[in-house]
Amino acid sequence: MYKIVKRQQLNDTVVRLDVEAPFIAKKAKAGQFIIFRIDEQGERVPLTIADTDSEKGTVTIIFQIVGQSTMLLSQMKEGDYILDFVGPLGAATEFGDAKNVCVIGGGVGNAIAYPSAKALFQAGVHVDVIAGFRDKSIVILEEEYKSICDRLFITTDDGSYGDKGLVTEKLQQLIDEGNNYDLVIAIGPIPMMKFVSKVTEPYNIKTLVSLNPIMIDGTGMCGGCRVTVGGETKFACVDGPDFDGHKVDYDELMKRNSTYKNLEEHDRENCRMFQAAHMGGVK
Repeated sequence: MYKIVKRQQLNDTVVRLDVEAPFIAKKAKAGQFIIFRIDEQGERVPLTIADTDSEKGTVTIIFQIVGQSTMLLSQMKEGDYILDFVGPLGAATEFGDAKNVCVIGGGVGNAIAYPSAKALFQAGVHVDVIAGFRDKSIVILEEEYKSICDRLFITTDDGSYGDKGLVTEKLQQLIDEGNNYDLVIAIGPIPMMKFVSKVTEPYNIKTLVSLNPIMIDGTGMCGGCRVTVGGETKFACVDGPDFDGHKVDYDELMKRNSTYKNLEEHDRENCRMFQAAHMGGVK
């Protein structure tokens, strides 16, 4: 059993939990993830580790309420216990000898991008962050990012905060201004990662993306998280989740991720009903 020691509502649909898990907090590195299960009847759900505190023995997860399991997890309070909290899983992000990096997050993907930016900055690397959101109301981690990067650029689709436009437009602008990045890390919706990779490819800038395929056991046994990278089949749970953004078959990934589209839409409708009835009073 794993105790929730802190809960924070970051916006209407995104929640932060600090979970007491000393072993994971001591071992986890940027890019790795956990799989949680709320109770005996619950499904196994992977979530990237957003942060750790080895002294307190806590692991931070930040997630969006998109289905039944995340909805139930969002209802849990400080002092409640999660049945299973397994990790760290997956391969840690390999940064190589990068010295000038741009980390790009899209929406809740910023929670996944944050630990990479933090690790690089603490290692003395120059880090620019582009954090993209639909609008001002869903901006998260702004203050946290400011403390672990050299420059933070926030973009919103509607221009309600920061620069108006897409993260790809801001990246292209920074490249045009002469920022010679030797590594770009992009984490967010699949189309965003695809088009960030298209921006960097002509400049031969190494680009890492974190893939989020359907995942079940997290150990490579079930094969549910298979992705095609460079024409080869890889398993995101053990070979990733980070891969060369210039080699990923994004179209196949999007098609596979839509397998349970109807069921997920049913869950989302239940979530919307739940949020309308309860979330206004949860802080």
